[in-house]
Amino acid sequence: MISAKGLPLKGEPVQIVIATENHTFDLDEPALEKILLRKDVQDKMVAIVSVAGAFRKGKSFLLDFFLRYLSAGQHMTGEEDWLGDDNAPLEGFSWRGGSDRDTTGILMWSEPFFMTNKNGEEVVILLMDTQGAFDSESTVKDCATIFALSTMISSVQVFNLTQNIQEDDLQHLQLFTEYGRLALEANDNVSKPFQTLQFLVRDWSFPYEAPYGAAGGRQILEKRLKISDKQHPELQQIRKHISSCFDKISCFLLPHPGLKVATNPYFDGRLKEIEPEFLGQLQILTPLLLAKENIVVKEINGQKVRCKEMLEYFKAYMKIYQGEELPEPKSMLQATAEANNLAAVANVKSFYMKQMEDLCGGDKPYLSPEALRTQHNRLAEQSIDMFHATRKMGGPEFSLAYEEKLKEDLTEAFENFSRHNDSKNFFSATRTPSVLFTVIVVTYILSGFMGMCGLEMLANLINLVMIIFLVLLVAWLYTRYSGEHRSLSIAIDQLADLLWENILSQAYTKVTERGIQEVLRQQGLPSTKPASGKDKKRV
Repeated sequence: MISAKGLPLKGEPVQIVIATENHTFDLDEPALEKILLRKDVQDKMVAIVSVAGAFRKGKSFLLDFFLRYLSAGQHMTGEEDWLGDDNAPLEGFSWRGGSDRDTTGILMWSEPFFMTNKNGEEVVILLMDTQGAFDSESTVKDCATIFALSTMISSVQVFNLTQNIQEDDLQHLQLFTEYGRLALEANDNVSKPFQTLQFLVRDWSFPYEAPYGAAGGRQILEKRLKISDKQHPELQQIRKHISSCFDKISCFLLPHPGLKVATNPYFDGRLKEIEPEFLGQLQILTPLLLAKENIVVKEINGQKVRCKEMLEYFKAYMKIYQGEELPEPKSMLQATAEANNLAAVANVKSFYMKQMEDLCGGDKPYLSPEALRTQHNRLAEQSIDMFHATRKMGGPEFSLAYEEKLKEDLTEAFENFSRHNDSKNFFSATRTPSVLFTVIVVTYILSGFMGMCGLEMLANLINLVMIIFLVLLVAWLYTRYSGEHRSLSIAIDQLADLLWENILSQAYTKVTERGIQEVLRQQGLPSTKPASGKDKKRV
């Protein structure tokens, strides 16, 4: 590459953060090491200037002028003509006209620039280009990750905007910086996590309200970030958040570069095709960011960072964004739809819980399991209908997952109500000790009978069963009294239920029926047994 002065432009853009097809980002460590671990670089302090913002808004185009300025500083004693030859094409970071994105991931210029700052310290300056936000191929998480990562890494973040600072620009800035602040939270000891934010408003069309340059930018910035009592609390919070994230915030207004730049598909950056007014303001802006008296050295936790240390921070930050520790940022529609559906689920569930509480909750009397399930089915169906009838954002497909979650919650709530209802049933509460005691009595009687019959071995075996059930009864009483060994109590309950359902309940039913028959016979009343086929014929 050839610079504007005909001198070789050293270096090339190097991809250090690679965007993958599955919307994740990988760090190219070897490529980054080649830049940061050079012998003439690694022990020097570093200043990193990054440009971020929406796609196709001229970020790479701007960075190539920064390259010209820094290259001119390397070769010339005076920088008054750093823009160079009017006929020289603009080279450096890849840029082009059109509506499709050109840059993906994060790129860094491979050749560091050296400068002695106002404190006499030698500083390495690195330029960083970022993937544009809000294109048709990037998710909200992609945009947030790139912006947050570049803000965390850079000492100066240029937020590239067009025409004005709008409210949605501030909302996006809040989201992106919060995503970066979350990543830094674990090791951040200072109140403001980031250093310098430079709003750059391109194509400013209202110089009669605020003049081009830093003075007009300051005027606009004060208006946009001003907090007043009349503002909605949400708008106040956005402004407070942005101010709390950066040590320094400034703004610069740039005019439009001209129609030839915007409409000529063959425009290659020659100065003669760019409006002089734009170039004049560009000659003011660039030194404001890159002159030795203005350059900002990268600091983390109040400590100046050297190039070799920056490599480790890069790795650490990338691991955070590659992991699952951070919440996934969502679009405003998705976040609102989620909140909307969650509110609908909560309202419907509240209705179901209140109705069930009125049926069987608290000190309400015992309800048969069949009746309780019938009421549950009726209320669950009614609850689902209420959920369908509630107006929700996101559409039916989006709401389907919340409907399934609602059904699971209602089933779980019903199981809890069933257990509470069962605890009110006296026999259910005393079933286990009753069953165990019955087995003990029966085995005791059987053991004595077998002993009388001379069947000592069988009597001893029945005695062993009786002792086992006696131990189980004592153990059950202890667990219920002490609250310890709950798993043992549950196992004994399950054994008692098994014995009741398969043996004792049937025996109990038969004994009860025979008792009723005997009472009816003694009273001379007809039997309750169904008539046989022969009796039916006689009737």
